[in-house]
Amino acid sequence: MKKKDLYRPNVAMILVSHRYPQKKEIFIAQRNDLRDVWQFPQGGIDKGEEVQEALFRELEEEIGTNKASIVAEYPEWISYDFPPKIAKKMKPFVGQTQRYFLLKFDEDAEINIDTKHPEFDAYKFVGVDEVLGLSASFKQDVYKKVLSYFKNEDYL
Repeated sequence: MKKKDLYRPNVAMILVSHRYPQKKEIFIAQRNDLRDVWQFPQGGIDKGEEVQEALFRELEEEIGTNKASIVAEYPEWISYDFPPKIAKKMKPFVGQTQRYFLLKFDEDAEINIDTKHPEFDAYKFVGVDEVLGLSASFKQDVYKKVLSYFKNEDYL
């Protein structure tokens, strides 16, 4: 298996409320399998699926709505390694390579985390500077890089 094949292709989304850009509130959700671990919605890209197709499918699957529009896209794939405990469950993958998008919820979007296969048990909107204090340590480098990019480009 080639090194690139060891990383699961994935989409991830930073969602802002419909009040954006006046209010820069970021959606973050608490995993239902890890206490006090909050993250951005994300999910795998199925074989043959286009990146944006996966983005909106995952949005619907994870938070019950796909009523959002793309504001911006991180310009490259970004990867991270799973911690050993998670890597055991995710074999043959050692990590994920992700495509990040900044999306704005439509005004009529209704968030529902009680989906067919719930991954989250709570969600909230927080300021940009609060995200890293709530997220899993193994994702923080990626989150820092992506949030910095969107801040430097004046999106956040």
